[in-house]
Amino acid sequence: MDRTQELLKKSNALMEGHFLLSSGKHSDKYVQSAKLIANPKYCEEVANIIAEKVKKDNLDVSLCVGPAMGGIIIAYEVARSLGVGAFFTERVEGKMKLRRGFEIKNTDKILLVEDVITTGKSSFETVEVLEALGGKVVGLSCIANRSKQTEINNLKIYSATEIDINSWDEKDIPERLKNIPLVEPGSRHLKK
Repeated sequence: MDRTQELLKKSNALMEGHFLLSSGKHSDKYVQSAKLIANPKYCEEVANIIAEKVKKDNLDVSLCVGPAMGGIIIAYEVARSLGVGAFFTERVEGKMKLRRGFEIKNTDKILLVEDVITTGKSSFETVEVLEALGGKVVGLSCIANRSKQTEINNLKIYSATEIDINSWDEKDIPERLKNIPLVEPGSRHLKK
């Protein structure tokens, strides 16, 4: 077991039950990274693991951006470790936007920083916003990569850990989950 998974377990961030993920898929396990992030020492350690992987590839990142809610704090910590700025995007009427006076320059090489990547759907909503504003996203990063991929849409994933957790479309949910109350822990559908 790697250090990030040790910290996820230590902080009770690996949960079991029946979860509806932000991607729309169902899962029997969930990584509630907010429980890890709640401990600043754990968050800093995991951010440093991500930053070291990014440095090894010489990405020359100038900015980290985390989608709200889960990416905000870890993006800040990764940015601090890399010595660059940190912004965040947020949902406005269901669409990801860059607000609060943050500005993207066409010279920005952006590392997108998430808490967990499952399908990359939320990540690429943010990539589209950032690139439409003139930035260049040079990599994806996260605390936990559940996607079973090393890159998505030609962007390499820099994760602190890879976790193999099953997920299913609603029509394919295993019988054993059908009688377990469904929990929707993500933030994609929160009303503002």
